[in-house]
Amino acid sequence: MICVDTCLVIDLVEEPAVWGNMVRAAFANAGQSRFGISPRETCGCLVGPIKQQDVVLIQSYTDAFRQFEALDMADSVHLKAAQLRVRFGIETPDALHVACAQHHRCEALWTNDERLALAPGGLARQVLAA
Repeated sequence: MICVDTCLVIDLVEEPAVWGNMVRAAFANAGQSRFGISPRETCGCLVGPIKQQDVVLIQSYTDAFRQFEALDMADSVHLKAAQLRVRFGIETPDALHVACAQHHRCEALWTNDERLALAPGGLARQVLAA
């Protein structure tokens, strides 16, 4: 399982001709890997479209979410996130993301966010890095 960060889902939906093509290529090159997103990612993706009251974009995201397995965030994820935040100094949203990926034993956390490079164990992978 590969945990996918919000920024890559946004690239797929909102930048299909630019970054979206690069993200799709990365998915295609991952072979039979499974991909998942947590409620943190669905929330992060929907904030802008809801704020803009863009029902078409909200539906585009809802459709895109179906491509991924849902990764739940059990209570143990929140405890682990607090520990990661204290130990590595990463912000709460990033700590939740890493803890969720660890909880689900993901082999990687795909992102384009340099802040996640602080994730322990080299879990974060910069998918769009040149």
